[in-house]
Parts: sequence; structure tokens; C-alpha cells
Amino acid sequence: MSGFTVHPSAIVDDGAEIGEGSRVWHFVHVCSGARIGRNVSLGQGVFVGNRVTIGDNCKIQNNVSVYDNVALEEGVFCGPSMVFTNVINPRALVERKSEYRHTVVRRGATLGANCTIVCGVEIGEFAFVAAGAVITKAVPDFALMAGVPAQQIGWMSAHGDRLDLPLSGNGEIVCAATGDNYVLNGSSITRETAP
Repeated sequence: MSGFTVHPSAIVDDGAEIGEGSRVWHFVHVCSGARIGRNVSLGQGVFVGNRVTIGDNCKIQNNVSVYDNVALEEGVFCGPSMVFTNVINPRALVERKSEYRHTVVRRGATLGANCTIVCGVEIGEFAFVAAGAVITKAVPDFALMAGVPAQQIGWMSAHGDRLDLPLSGNGEIVCAATGDNYVLNGSSITRETAP
């Protein structure tokens, strides 16, 4: 193994792919089919299943299990002890491995500490899921989600700042940190990056 760092207490099964510059910390287990990009940080106690893809520059904090059929695009942040699932109706006495549902977390999204992502959903680009929220349905790009079950309560910039825009309608705002322009059209936002 070269080009990435693995703590002596971690287990990386033969066949796992880990990109250059990635860091695998204490007591992590990466299964053989996992595909992990460059410059990824896997915090203490992380588990990565066989049918998992993790994009470049993701940060997965302590005690997160990324189960089969979860895909994280580039730059996803998974807060401490947040939860992924892959079966909608689990039973210990019923085998349901053929019923795993796919979960996709798009580029730049943040999943806050202790939030739960119920399987079979897509989290949009740069969406922000608050700590402790429970996601049960698809999340739009740039949406700020909170509560149990989670509801959209606002919009967030790619920089991670709350945007002063209504949940729906028309409007636009410039991010003070980056100069990017955010345009609300109905119930979705597009970003025009600063030159």
C-alpha cells in the first residue's frame, strides 16, 4: 500500500481501492470492494462496505458506517456518528440483501452529526442536512434540511453560508464570501460562479 496512510489498527481488505493522499485512521474497516478516491479522510471507527463509492476530498468523521449501495460524490462531509441505511424494512430473521436501495450524495453536500439518511434517496449538490435530522425523501441542490422527519427550512451556499432567500418564488443573492450569484426560480436554485 502506497500513496495513502493507514493506521496500524485499521483493516483494509485485499481488493479495496484507496486514492493517493487519503488517510485511514484508528479502527477503520474498509471492505474489499470499496472504491475510495484521493485525499479522503476516514475517521476513527469508520466502516466502508463492499459496494460503496467515495469520491475525492470527502471527509467521513468518527463512527460512520457507509453501507453497501451508498455512493458519495466529490467533497461530501459526513459528520460524527451520522447514519446511512440500505434496507427500508429490515428484519434480523428475513434476508433482504437483494433489496438494498441506492443512496446517492451529490458533490459538496454536508450531512451533519447524528443525522440519519433513510435509504433510496438522493441528496443534492451542496445540500446541508442539520445535525440530528432524518432524511426520508430526495433533497434539492443547496437545500437546508432540519427536523424529524426533515423539512427544508432554507438554502445554503456552496461556501456553507445561509442564503437569505424564500423557500420558493423568485429572487437572487450574491454570496459575500465568494461572489457567486444564486438564482431562485420556483423551488430550485442555480449558482453562477464568480469570474
